Amino acid sequence: MTLTPPSTAASIGHFVNGQVISPQAGRAQEVFNPATGAVSGHVALASAADVDAAVTAAQAAFPAWSDTPPIRRARVLFKFLELLNLNKDKLAHLITAEHGKVFTDAQGEVSRGIDIVEFACGIPQLLKGDFTDQVSTGIDNWTLRQPLGVVAGITPFNFPVMVPMWMFPVAIAAGNCFVLKPSPIDPSPSLLMADLLKQAGLPDGVFNVVQGDKEAVDALLVHPDVKAVSFVGSTPIANYIYETGAHHGKRVQALGGAKNHMVVMPDADLEQAVDALIGAGYGSAGERCMAISVAVLVGNVAEKLVPMLQARAKTLVVKDGVNLDAEMGPIVTAAAHSRITGYIDQGVKEGAKLLVDGRTFTGADAGKGCDKGFWMGGTLFDHVTPDMGIYKKEIFGPVLGCVRVKDLAEAVELINAHEFGNGVSCFTRDGHVAREFSRRIQVGMVGINVPIPVPMAWHGFGGWKKSLFGDMHAYGEEGVRFYTKQKSIMQRWPESIGKGAEFVMPTAK
Repeated sequence: MTLTPPSTAASIGHFVNGQVISPQAGRAQEVFNPATGAVSGHVALASAADVDAAVTAAQAAFPAWSDTPPIRRARVLFKFLELLNLNKDKLAHLITAEHGKVFTDAQGEVSRGIDIVEFACGIPQLLKGDFTDQVSTGIDNWTLRQPLGVVAGITPFNFPVMVPMWMFPVAIAAGNCFVLKPSPIDPSPSLLMADLLKQAGLPDGVFNVVQGDKEAVDALLVHPDVKAVSFVGSTPIANYIYETGAHHGKRVQALGGAKNHMVVMPDADLEQAVDALIGAGYGSAGERCMAISVAVLVGNVAEKLVPMLQARAKTLVVKDGVNLDAEMGPIVTAAAHSRITGYIDQGVKEGAKLLVDGRTFTGADAGKGCDKGFWMGGTLFDHVTPDMGIYKKEIFGPVLGCVRVKDLAEAVELINAHEFGNGVSCFTRDGHVAREFSRRIQVGMVGINVPIPVPMAWHGFGGWKKSLFGDMHAYGEEGVRFYTKQKSIMQRWPESIGKGAEFVMPTAK
């Protein structure tokens, strides 16, 4: 069965103060359908003035929105949730058309974003403070959480719906106003989400979208009215976002790159392990920050597992994502295709054993109309070593490398030595191995017989080491803390106040 994608707007603009702002004369960027290589639209690239207009609209909306009772804010999100469920396939079509991931994967992305909206609908409970009466004679003390003001989200191409939903539902539920700067590679879903929010009754100015590139990012980072910035992307840019935003007095949450390992123990169910590695390594063409790119094979398991992986990688169903039997779609851009090809070339030169070469897959293999698309098959390397560039670097493509180690201790040491610490997995039947691995591994998100351990909406997402810059993870309770500030209030009334000035540090009496 083949799905027909919706038409994509020829001109993609901004959304400011409740209105779609059509691009005027100025900078723009082509938007492609990665499966065909055809230009599907042109997206405006915001100037600093465009960013300032969005921030100004958000700042003007903030006093009324922050004063709106949390339950009323939640009701807007409940309506938004209803509209999302009615339009989730439309959002998924837009993702497939501009990103290239297969439609079923795009549906999963939308569903995981919806999970965060459901979580944010419970904001009245999440904003409750603490209270203690009689902390001292006649004095009560309580805390409350209040919104920051205008906050911004800078999001990547690989999840144009889910990652923004990691941010804005929690932020606006908590009483903030939001400016989203999505990737210019797949910008259309951002405008559909903005429209659904408006239909849900969100006041104008509370949610705004500025399309753009580095100029828009820099304008947000230095704008005095932007109080916090959330970012997901590569580690060099995450570091830049963190340093620049913090320098300008902003709260920053910047999620960076990854090199995710999956350890396969000799006692693992090999069929399950192969399924996990194929899905987690090649799903979404490996363009996930939680993709498995390294299989760490312990003891003699490699001799059995590698041939199974090789056979399965050769049978990947790679075609336009609108085909419901597709397992992997195209690479997102021609530039990304060239970068990934360069890494495969490098791996061959470094001496890794190339078992399956994705470079041989072409648009003609993908099907009719795909000749000019950005196509590549799954690539599999064996005998990868830690000194190789294909091991050290985040390739962000359908390239899986196998590293052989003698035991669990060597596997843990290998993973802990890597500069990234986003996600990791271990496949085993041994509970003791699972427990020790979970405790000793220096990675933020751990899966036991789970290849992609992305936490659910109420737990929060974030890695360790150079995979996260900032102190708080995305969404969950840490997301609520990120988008709010705590205020402590102590009060007493005249009848309980003693006479005379006090010149010593107040103590409980």
